Amino acid sequence: MIGETVESIKPVLAILCPAICSILIISFGKWPNIREGWTMFAGILQFLIIFSMVPTIIDGNIITCTFFTAFPGVEFGFRVDAFGLIFAITSSFLWILVSSYSIGYMRALHEHAQTRYYFCFAWAIFGAVGVALSGNLLTMFVFYEILTISTYPLVAHDQTPEALFAGRKYLAYLLTSGVFFLAALILTYHYTGTTDFVSGGIPNLAAEVSRAALIVLFMLFLLGFMKAAWMPFHSWLPTAMAAPTPVSALLHAVAVVKAGVFGIVRVVCYIYGIDLMSELGLGVLLAVIAAFTMIVASLFAIAQDNLKKRLAYSTISQLSYILFGAALLNPMGVEGAMLHIPFHAFMKITLFMCAGAIMVVTGKRNISEMAGIGRTMPVTMTAFTIGALGMSGIPPVCGFISKWYLGLGALEAHSLGMLAVLMISSLLDIVYFFPIIYTAFFDKPDDGTAAGNENKKVVIHEASLFMLVPLTLTAIFSIIFCLFPNTFYIIELAQIAVASLGGA
Repeated sequence: MIGETVESIKPVLAILCPAICSILIISFGKWPNIREGWTMFAGILQFLIIFSMVPTIIDGNIITCTFFTAFPGVEFGFRVDAFGLIFAITSSFLWILVSSYSIGYMRALHEHAQTRYYFCFAWAIFGAVGVALSGNLLTMFVFYEILTISTYPLVAHDQTPEALFAGRKYLAYLLTSGVFFLAALILTYHYTGTTDFVSGGIPNLAAEVSRAALIVLFMLFLLGFMKAAWMPFHSWLPTAMAAPTPVSALLHAVAVVKAGVFGIVRVVCYIYGIDLMSELGLGVLLAVIAAFTMIVASLFAIAQDNLKKRLAYSTISQLSYILFGAALLNPMGVEGAMLHIPFHAFMKITLFMCAGAIMVVTGKRNISEMAGIGRTMPVTMTAFTIGALGMSGIPPVCGFISKWYLGLGALEAHSLGMLAVLMISSLLDIVYFFPIIYTAFFDKPDDGTAAGNENKKVVIHEASLFMLVPLTLTAIFSIIFCLFPNTFYIIELAQIAVASLGGA
């Protein structure tokens, strides 16, 4: 499937957009309209540059751009393939919408340090897109750590004791995970003389390394990608809900956690390879971790009254769907994992933006306080319902597509047990999402407002258009991806990526 290798500066231009934008944000910090205008412009430009690489990748080519040779056999640079492009398209497009949402959110709450906020946000996207376009483990490690450092001020943004604690916990987990990542990187280079991502896996990995060492190395990689929030290394994520809602959306849908699961899928498919993973039984190990996290995180979600924390545990569960698909070690499963990265991103960012809109307009954070809110904020709660349906795997929302592939992958693996885990987890999604929808649209509020008084006129009070338009668009796209799954060429890119893996 892989054609020619095409040298291009486009990957560099793509990551330079947020880097240069961060300088302009600082320079125009005293002029909010200009500062935020640069943010929007950079987001749009970055997306256009990334999307312009699609035709080259669709033709079966690989785009490369090398800076320098770091070590013999290891170059610091970029290698854009179909899988990386899926993540890059998702991150860059959603940056545009989250930037617009941030303008409405931050201004409505008169948040402090907004220039610092937009500066760090730009560097977070710089890190996420750098991870997506990395050509090897060394380049990925650098951008992975940039992503960790740049998001710490965002998590601790409020500077309350709770936020500062969340920031410290965030760093403690993710900087520690970086140490494991570095160890895995060094060992991979020591054993093979390369850290390149190779479709189907590094050819000489199995020949150079003992079975026990390969299993230990894989565990180091899993610990290195704690951003995937697999249990029991997940507790940093619910704690990080102390951050502003746009940051929560960034953490859960666009950048941080997606970098974690993206990294694990990279290791499975492009370092080890499907055949070696199967031979070592590592697919079973990954499947057990994924299945445990999918079920237990859903049970935790059911117990949460705080909306953002319920969404946080939902994210932990949904991320493991991606690990679940990779663990199946077959084309349908891997394709389902790759598709769930963008599809989950659009659905989950919708849910978080809805939660933020509710908080800005009403000040309510707990589900038990939201009786009747669907009548006063119908657009917001309709968007929330769309996201919730998709997360539960119900058509016509795109979560149905990725879960369909995952289900086919379980059948292809001849594992009714794995299919049962998928079904049970999806049922639990319904258990913790549908009460929110029922409360919003059908429960009567306790305060005597419109929904509780038939003679009182319902007053529609939505968030500002800066917030309402992005959450509406992500909800609409969540449906479009189901009806037309090749929007942004996502399906075609996933099929090309899977076909290139050989043993899958």
